[in-house]
Amino acid sequence: MKNIFVGNLSFGATEDSIRAAFEAYGTVDRVSVVKDRETGQSRGFGFVEMNDDEEANRAINGLNGKELSGRAMNVNEARPKQEHGGGNRGGGGGGRRRY
Repeated sequence: MKNIFVGNLSFGATEDSIRAAFEAYGTVDRVSVVKDRETGQSRGFGFVEMNDDEEANRAINGLNGKELSGRAMNVNEARPKQEHGGGNRGGGGGGRRRY
């Protein structure tokens, strides 16, 4: 299973229009457009899951930079979400000492 990031989406792009673009390269298992929690408006990016890695790679290569609903898509393999754990980030002690 390959998870594909699709960025720079037009706010008018729908899950159906994204699915149609990717299905030209193979079977699409899932499409999700990320939406703002408060407004329900698209945030301009989403994810596509394809089960076949070869089909997914062809879709990435074929669709990256291609136009959908008037905007050139940014298409690449999604990276795992990084954890933003607590921990010490350091950097304190910003005051200057005067002698």
